[in-house]
Amino acid sequence: MTNITGSSRRVALLGIPIDMGASQRGTLMGPAALRTAGIKPVLENLGIDVLDHGDISIAQIVPATDPIPAKANNYRDIQAWVRALSPRAYDLTKSGAIPIFLGGDHSLSMGSINGVARYWHERGRELFVLWLDAHADYNTPLTTMTANMHGMSAAFACGEPGLEGLLGAEPRASISPAHLDLFGIHSIDPLEKKLVQDRRIAVADMRAIDEFGVSVLIHRVIERVRARNGVLHVSFDLDVLDPGIAPGVGTTVPGGATYREAHLVMELLYDSGLVRSVDIVELNPFLDERGRTARVAVELIASLFGQQITDRQTPSNALEPDRI
Repeated sequence: MTNITGSSRRVALLGIPIDMGASQRGTLMGPAALRTAGIKPVLENLGIDVLDHGDISIAQIVPATDPIPAKANNYRDIQAWVRALSPRAYDLTKSGAIPIFLGGDHSLSMGSINGVARYWHERGRELFVLWLDAHADYNTPLTTMTANMHGMSAAFACGEPGLEGLLGAEPRASISPAHLDLFGIHSIDPLEKKLVQDRRIAVADMRAIDEFGVSVLIHRVIERVRARNGVLHVSFDLDVLDPGIAPGVGTTVPGGATYREAHLVMELLYDSGLVRSVDIVELNPFLDERGRTARVAVELIASLFGQQITDRQTPSNALEPDRI
């Protein structure tokens, strides 16, 4: 396998048009908006071989009969999406391409991360997840205030109880809470906060970003992944951005990351050579302003895959071949 900064890079796009996990409908249009904003040609212009697999379907998923947890809205619908997505995420990762999962609300990460983690665990590699989000999404059916399942996706990825039947026969491949980094957080529920603290999950909230800067904090994440010879999944919720630059989300929170901070995050991740899979979630074109948020998302993904304003030299350690 080549490094993300290698010369023969491949990317696989997969749309997940789901909006059942959020209270505000409309994210099912997110994959189409990202395509309209040019995600495929922008990546191709960077010399990347991009294959668009279209949108995933749940038409062939057999309805489940396990008990429905209390306080888990639209559980059956989300269960079908997760059961469809997890094996597709596994297969796309196995193909050697870098999958980019086009959302859709953040509940899709329950399937994408599970499939990606299963592949890397089979290869003896540890998967780390960088959760770029205004919210921690670390609720469970026991802690949630809203019962919306997009707010439970990080907790599910880390193996928290309460949604055991979600995957059915699909193997569950949880990551360790020590391998989750919550970055850009500026809204968290009381019981959720306690759970995050109890699990000793790394949190870089907006105060920490203001105090230490993006560069220092992202380098900490990178070094932690590199020290374990791990690989990195980036779960990018557009509400991590300040609403002034990304209004097209249903859960805007004032005081988010600036345009330049977000680009720096992506540029540093590109330099690291560690990213092997990506979610782009919570884009709601119904709430957007003439495609503004979709265009910002595509620009940031371009930075994640190497687009730079200047032709500065990429650090040599990012050019080393990947160690399998």
